[in-house]
Amino acid sequence: MSSKPLIGIIDDERNIQATLAAILDRRGYTAVSAFNGRQGLQMISEHRPDVLLLDLGLPDGEGLELLQEIRKQHPDLPVIVVTAHDSLNNAIASIKIGAFHFISKPYVPEELLSLVAKALEQKGLRQETIQLREETVRLKKRVQRAESQLEPVFKNLKMRELFELIDQIAPSEANVLLVGDSGVGKEVFANRIHELSARANGPLIKLNCAAFPQNMIEGELFGYKKGAFTGASQDFPGMLSAASGGTLFLDEIAEMPIDLQTRFLRVLQEREFRPLGSTQIMKADFRLVAASNRRPEEAIRSGRLREDLYYRLNTFTLSIPPLRERTEDILELAQLFLQRFCTKMNKPLLTIQSEAYEALLRYHWPGNVRQLQNVIERAVVLTQGSMITPRNLPHEVVHSSSPVEAPTHPELSPVTPRLHQGMTDSQSLNLADREKAALLAALDQCNGNKKKAAELLGIHRPTLYTKLKKFGLGV
Repeated sequence: MSSKPLIGIIDDERNIQATLAAILDRRGYTAVSAFNGRQGLQMISEHRPDVLLLDLGLPDGEGLELLQEIRKQHPDLPVIVVTAHDSLNNAIASIKIGAFHFISKPYVPEELLSLVAKALEQKGLRQETIQLREETVRLKKRVQRAESQLEPVFKNLKMRELFELIDQIAPSEANVLLVGDSGVGKEVFANRIHELSARANGPLIKLNCAAFPQNMIEGELFGYKKGAFTGASQDFPGMLSAASGGTLFLDEIAEMPIDLQTRFLRVLQEREFRPLGSTQIMKADFRLVAASNRRPEEAIRSGRLREDLYYRLNTFTLSIPPLRERTEDILELAQLFLQRFCTKMNKPLLTIQSEAYEALLRYHWPGNVRQLQNVIERAVVLTQGSMITPRNLPHEVVHSSSPVEAPTHPELSPVTPRLHQGMTDSQSLNLADREKAALLAALDQCNGNKKKAAELLGIHRPTLYTKLKKFGLGV
């Protein structure tokens, strides 16, 4: 394959073809020619020239009509019109159709070569722009996938079992119903199911059934044709079409209107649907993940969820525990969010004062993981120094009157007895003392190996260094 730019020529005069080819060859280009419009279209399809030189006066048709066809079939091909038909009307018409430039015979070779070089440069810039846009889209998808595939933070046994189950069921096509309070991370679960599925390269389309009025959600889900109802000013494909080849995540499924639940049930059964105002039947090709912050049994009893739809949804039902039931995960989640927001805000990595940690552990977290994330983001914004203190936390978190049980760490069971050596019962409840004792015990058990000590404690190595420095234990 030649690396030289390829220039196409459509002209019915052999001597002009030869002259153009010689001029182009001296500049380092390769030429390929055709004598009429039919041959020209075939030549373009076969050889894919980088620039086309087009004569308007051809024996088998009007050159402007040929130009229109070329623009239709090959919209990215720069076309320079070269013709003896020197008229302003032809020049205007060819530019309107989409010609790169217009030059009349006789022409100065350097002028023509200059136009060819500019056309090549513009085409190269356009291709670079397209490639950059495509690369940007690819990078965004990679970042989104990387974020969704980050190892989840959990020490809670039930959470560990849930994620192990997800790893098993994600590659299947089975429907999944996620149940849990608002903010527990149902969307994170949905992301993970999609990314570990065979549909990971397809779209993940999300629709919150509680976010739309009853008279709008049907159109959002099924799509509609222009004029299907008042306000439908153009066609809209809908979420079912958008999710084709991928995963559809319906959040707050129990908030979907009952009559729409009936219609959606038929979609799940028949795997086809019809947009509003359309007579065309569309195929439904998606994997369904649904979520609800209501217990399904309660939603069925209260008439919010059809029982037959529930049985379609619940091939697998995953109940996600609230944060108050997995307090052993609070500190690691806080550290994860801290790193994320410090990076996002271009701040050096902050540390969390032990009193602030204690407040986080004591709070009952009615808003669950989402609330914890918002609290840490707020703290990163407000913190002026290098350490988050209770003053950077919301009042309700610091002054909580509903303490929760301190987390246990089964992984530290071999060293747990050492935490109480030399301490009275009241002293052993001091969070800072317990933390320092755990650090010393882990280092002792690992013979001073900080990497192994961090793994034993279930924290990242930088976090270990920060804690050692805080207690003056050396790094």
